[in-house]
Amino acid sequence: MKKSKITVIGSSNTDMVVQSNNLPLPGETVLGGKFIMNPGGKGANQAVAAAKLGGQVTFIAKVGNDIFGREAVHGFVKEGIHTKYISTDEDQPSGVALIMVDKKGENSISVALGANLKLNKKDIDMGMKAITSSKFLLMQLEIPLESVTYAAKKAAHQKIKVVLNPAPAQILSDELLGHLHIITPNETEAKLLTGVTVTDEKTAKKAAEILNNKGVEIIIITLGSKGAYVFSDEFKGLISPPKVTAIDTTAAGDTFNGGLVVALSEGMDIKTAVEFSTKAAAISVTRLGAQASTPYREEL
Repeated sequence: MKKSKITVIGSSNTDMVVQSNNLPLPGETVLGGKFIMNPGGKGANQAVAAAKLGGQVTFIAKVGNDIFGREAVHGFVKEGIHTKYISTDEDQPSGVALIMVDKKGENSISVALGANLKLNKKDIDMGMKAITSSKFLLMQLEIPLESVTYAAKKAAHQKIKVVLNPAPAQILSDELLGHLHIITPNETEAKLLTGVTVTDEKTAKKAAEILNNKGVEIIIITLGSKGAYVFSDEFKGLISPPKVTAIDTTAAGDTFNGGLVVALSEGMDIKTAVEFSTKAAAISVTRLGAQASTPYREEL
């Protein structure tokens, strides 16, 4: 099968992970177990997930002129991602995330975005050829919001379907929402965007209706171990994930989003695409790390 083209615009970070029994409280020192250094960043995670799950991926990003940036690009090339539009910022370091993971797989993350914050309109214009030849454009919010809005607008005008994973949680303009084909918030992000506290299918539907009224065609609210609530013309309802024992939830959402654009670009209907994505995300939480935890297509 011919691979469908997907463009991802977003962040690239290096994750430094410490595992311990509990997450430290403010002022507390917890003696941890293992230390792991992994490639991460929401944009990079989603690009790698899409590539591993079968997409032909171009990644538009910005890294620093340092070992972290060079290693990241080397990793993308290894996964078959097109890296022509990853630029280097000479003044800012590459992004870094400090992650603590407890024995239940819950995490606490602090990110220094560095060069990611320098990804600008010029970088997006440079990558427009890749964007316009793609079926889907996937973005998140670890790069400037102005750049996300600009890219969404340009892509939507070219009839490219824009998918936004609105993480980390931020208030979004109606202008940006109006250019989205799909938005994929979790419960926290959905509450910030709509004011609705999402706890179940009923409240998820209420939040989704608000976003739909702002111009987003399809809303998928991810509910962790409960699965995902889908709001679209062809299907409305909750899709439950496979039962697994989670050891690290770090890139579950990123795996979900990468899988989603691959499935949709291959022509799967929305229900089947979300089932595909939840399966991929369920596998990822049974493994440590961000990009390392994403399954390959044959594992599904």
